[in-house]
Amino acid sequence: MTKGAFCFGEILWDIFPNDKKIGGAPLNVAIRLSSLGVPTTITSKVGKDELGKRILDFAQHNGLATNHIQQSTQFDTGKVIVSIDKEGAATYEIAPSAAWDKIDLNTALLEAVRNSELFIFGSLAARDEVSRKTLSNLLSVAPFRVFDVNLRPPHYTYPLLKELMVNADFIKFNHEELTEISQQMGCHSFQLEEQIHFIVKQTNTKNICVTKGSEGALLYLEGKLYTQKSFSITIVDTVGAGDSFLATLLEGILTKRRPEVSLERACAMGALVASRQGANPKITENELLDFIRTSA
Repeated sequence: MTKGAFCFGEILWDIFPNDKKIGGAPLNVAIRLSSLGVPTTITSKVGKDELGKRILDFAQHNGLATNHIQQSTQFDTGKVIVSIDKEGAATYEIAPSAAWDKIDLNTALLEAVRNSELFIFGSLAARDEVSRKTLSNLLSVAPFRVFDVNLRPPHYTYPLLKELMVNADFIKFNHEELTEISQQMGCHSFQLEEQIHFIVKQTNTKNICVTKGSEGALLYLEGKLYTQKSFSITIVDTVGAGDSFLATLLEGILTKRRPEVSLERACAMGALVASRQGANPKITENELLDFIRTSA
């Protein structure tokens, strides 16, 4: 695991009704991976402003390499207005033309991605041509490409999603995303397993994970399907829960845990994050194992 993981995409501020917190799916994944012992680097772009400086300090404090986080004098650090409903589910209003839309390609970035073990990216950072072109170049050298779909309407198109899926070795959906995308591509089934097989055939991607919220998750690895029931918790907010789920699952893949164990740990981590406020609550290995044991 010496090469570690490399995350690409948005770093921003989540603006809640009574607070603001640093977030962005790639950053959330990176922080959780780092907390699990995976050396992790992230590339993004922030404004050369106070909010950007606080992000750099935050990333360093959480053990992330920040030498590939770029700074912009033209564009501000990204912001997202987050609304939480009474069930704890989040919706997002994303400001346009943020610094993370303008991630530039350079030789050092290409080399760092080439030498990583996992390259993790999402759909949102591909909404602008500048970051999208950089992503395309990085995908061409990445050894194992993980696509965290993470749809944020209206910031995607179906041709773009198809292109990103074709260029991925592993795709993570939630069940609503899988249904939306597979039906748009011509799948007529409402069964998640059939939708998974449809995506595999359409994209030639052999590894797919689907989170199902309160119903657990499915993991399809090289032709074999694994299932995991959910863990019972009281939801505080769901911000970042899917990101921590993915990070924990990828840590299991990197360390060659049995797939069913990795999936159980991922579901437990996602549940613990959803039971606490914010995207990146501190959760130790012992807390995770105790939660799994007591929930059995």
